[in-house]
Amino acid sequence: MKHKIHNYGEDKVKTLSSLEHIRLRSGMYIGRLGDGSNYNDGIYILLKEIIDNSIDEYIMGFGKKIVIEIKKDKVIVRDYGRGIPLGKIIDCVSVINTGAKYNDEVFQFSVGLNGVGTKAVNALSSRFVVASFRDKKGKIVEFQKGKMKGEKNVEKDTPDGTHTEFTPDPEIFGRFEFRDEFLEKRIWNYAYLNAGLELLYNKQSFKSEKGLKDLLDKEIENDALYDIIYHKEEKLEYAFCHTNNYGETYFSFVNGQHTSDGGTHQSAFREGILKAINEYAGRNYNSSDVREGIIGTISIKLQEPVFESQTKNKLGNTEIKSDIVGKVKESLLLYLHRNKEIADKIIERIKHNEIVRTEFQKVQKEAREKSKKIALNIPKLKDCKYHFGEKNKHSENTMIFITEGQSASGSMVSCRDVYIQAVYSLRGKPLNSFGMNKATVYKNEELFNLMKALGIEEGLEGLRYNKIIIATDADVDGFHIRNLLLTYFLVFFEQIVLAGHLYILETPLFRVRNKKETLYCYSEAEKEKAIKKLKTGVEITRFKGLGEISPKEFGQFIGNDMRLIPITINHINDVKKALSFFMGKNTPSRKEYIMDKLV
Repeated sequence: MKHKIHNYGEDKVKTLSSLEHIRLRSGMYIGRLGDGSNYNDGIYILLKEIIDNSIDEYIMGFGKKIVIEIKKDKVIVRDYGRGIPLGKIIDCVSVINTGAKYNDEVFQFSVGLNGVGTKAVNALSSRFVVASFRDKKGKIVEFQKGKMKGEKNVEKDTPDGTHTEFTPDPEIFGRFEFRDEFLEKRIWNYAYLNAGLELLYNKQSFKSEKGLKDLLDKEIENDALYDIIYHKEEKLEYAFCHTNNYGETYFSFVNGQHTSDGGTHQSAFREGILKAINEYAGRNYNSSDVREGIIGTISIKLQEPVFESQTKNKLGNTEIKSDIVGKVKESLLLYLHRNKEIADKIIERIKHNEIVRTEFQKVQKEAREKSKKIALNIPKLKDCKYHFGEKNKHSENTMIFITEGQSASGSMVSCRDVYIQAVYSLRGKPLNSFGMNKATVYKNEELFNLMKALGIEEGLEGLRYNKIIIATDADVDGFHIRNLLLTYFLVFFEQIVLAGHLYILETPLFRVRNKKETLYCYSEAEKEKAIKKLKTGVEITRFKGLGEISPKEFGQFIGNDMRLIPITINHINDVKKALSFFMGKNTPSRKEYIMDKLV
């Protein structure tokens, strides 16, 4: 095969301005784009970058209130801090690597240390306006797609601070929508991490008096086995307790930034808890016995945080680990000696965990003996070449589709991308695992094989695919299988959901076509719209199951335009309530609820 030869001369070498680079390579600055249906979509990162600046003012002792308004696609943020110096306001929002956050005398514990955040918001907004007020003088500057359109000075008796408004550019983000549940979760995190600060979102007040203790209170409600242990000092704040849940769950933060993938501060927190409890008890408890059932949260303030990416999901500073371990151990040890009743309950929980683990290891050993025969040649798994966590450019794009039966998986296997897309076919309806213990996973062949295929036996660290996608038929049986799988993940592998790895695949319900054009529709409304568009000679096909869609057709539904619904959790206590109601033994009340909703 002959390759087309391109002339590679001096005229082919381009230099992009910082503005052009942000717009062309937006993912480098804000991560994913998205349409607002995911907590980490770009439009929320834009808002975060602006609020972060206001939070930094509060941390430094200026302004006790931040006002946030969202009107359809326009965002307004007003703080009451010092305000950007008027002579530097244009540079601060449009010139890369400009800002006071390089100066430790002005901002000691800032998240945005690289001078990029606000500039990215400006560059990626169709309209961006910033106004700063200081000592009854102000300056207002307007930009469009990062280019300045006008400025004016004003003299106004208004409180000091910064007013910012922006509209995410539809050329970059396409159609998008801000969702209240994601916005409220982010704003609550700001409130918990900055006790005493009031945030007003569309006139609703968000304020916390007890910081991270309030966060855990809201997450677990009545599930705590003892009073939440809480400690706060200048640069370290943490809270934790044990519950009857499986595994361990953490919410970690650095300078107010939620590090959803953890990092050195989170691992140091876990180690500090283990060392304190072992020293108090005079024992060398197994780490898994100490941590099983823990829900904890830690927040640190750090002058020079090193994150793994611009979106700051994981902290990489290794030099801080021993200091955090020491402080957590020392403070917790003191607490345990002063609160013997709570210490006794912790030891009681650990001893219970020991017994369960010992029994569980017997079941685990038997299951592993069986699994040696299959290794990763797992029945019903069609694997892909690359996997999540590997050091290559494909890692983040890896995914696995969990399907029902051979007909559905057959279509997918034929048209998938073999480099990044794996397919796992269920034999039938999986076991309802609600109320079961973890030994159930090892005793049940289907659930065990699924766990091995995903690589999650030892926790989230071994996850082999970035996206786990449930792909079932859009009928009663398909929805039931979907619920059973959701139950499986929420009961035994909650961290996968919390970390944003679980999705549901949307596939078309209808094919509407005539001799000239074919349209695929995902709802009745889309079908009616398609019929009106095609007008004459219309043929309508209703897809009852994924197996009815040919491989040729299916390829486009798992390609670049794939529609995914992310599975998110607002609060941990919501999971137990929902599972108890929908998957528990309360059949009469559930039936009454369903009939009521149908009517």
